[in-house]
Amino acid sequence: MKFKPYGVIPPIITPFTAEGKFNEPVFRKMINYLIEEGVHGLFPLGTTGEFYAFTNEEAKYILKVSVEETAGRVPVYAGANHITTRGVIELVHIAEEAGVDAVSVLTPMFISQTQAEIYEYFKTIAANTSLPVIIYNNKPKTNVTVEPSTIAKLAEIDNIVGVKDSTGDFTNTEEYLRLTRGNDNFSVLLGRDTLIYAGLCHGATGAIASTANVAPRIAADIYNKFMAGDLDGALEAQFKLAPLRIATNMGTFPQVIKEGLVLRGFEVGKCLDPIAELLPGEKDKLKQVLKEMGLIE
Repeated sequence: MKFKPYGVIPPIITPFTAEGKFNEPVFRKMINYLIEEGVHGLFPLGTTGEFYAFTNEEAKYILKVSVEETAGRVPVYAGANHITTRGVIELVHIAEEAGVDAVSVLTPMFISQTQAEIYEYFKTIAANTSLPVIIYNNKPKTNVTVEPSTIAKLAEIDNIVGVKDSTGDFTNTEEYLRLTRGNDNFSVLLGRDTLIYAGLCHGATGAIASTANVAPRIAADIYNKFMAGDLDGALEAQFKLAPLRIATNMGTFPQVIKEGLVLRGFEVGKCLDPIAELLPGEKDKLKQVLKEMGLIE
């Protein structure tokens, strides 16, 4: 398996109309904007894309539009998340038909699994697709984690090519990196936007960064400058991005990302109910963060 995830990959938001329907024209506009701003891939139907809101048919259409509009300019990573193994496999096959480059698979939600069950879950999914598979570990959302020793075993499977660590626990990320070092077929990606620079210093290959929806150039600069040897520039870009990631704690995720985009002129709508808009004072704080980042006047 030669596919290697790298760079800054936005888990692209899913824009909605006022009626709560998928807003295809704005989605296509977002795809072109993000690519033009220098991101290294696109990731529809992730947590930031409200994957949980869609039927399989809707997901199929969103992935079709993603692949069509991206037109091979950057890789497309599709979220394929479900509580059951068979449910994930069905979504993975939908992603295959859409022509994506890789799939990201979250640990099952709601139920709690042993590490042995998690290993079999990802092993079985990988055996049922020829696509590269990225493990998505997001303990804060699922209350389930993939322990470093389990990642080390899963990394030996040919088409399991990486893990996105959204725990925010950098010791956990470091252990993923330490236990898989020397395996050129496996990459570690950061899922916490404040830790991208630190991850690169330890050998991570990039990040799936929600704030890259709002600040794609700044986020991409962390990776690009680091790879060019401009460590001071990369660290400065990381510091510049951090306040936006911290601001996402003001509302129910990913509402801050959507409101940030609205402030930047993208009519992406709000998250689906029951997620509410930010309070007036929170909106003012977000506006100030974006001003200080140089993203709005």
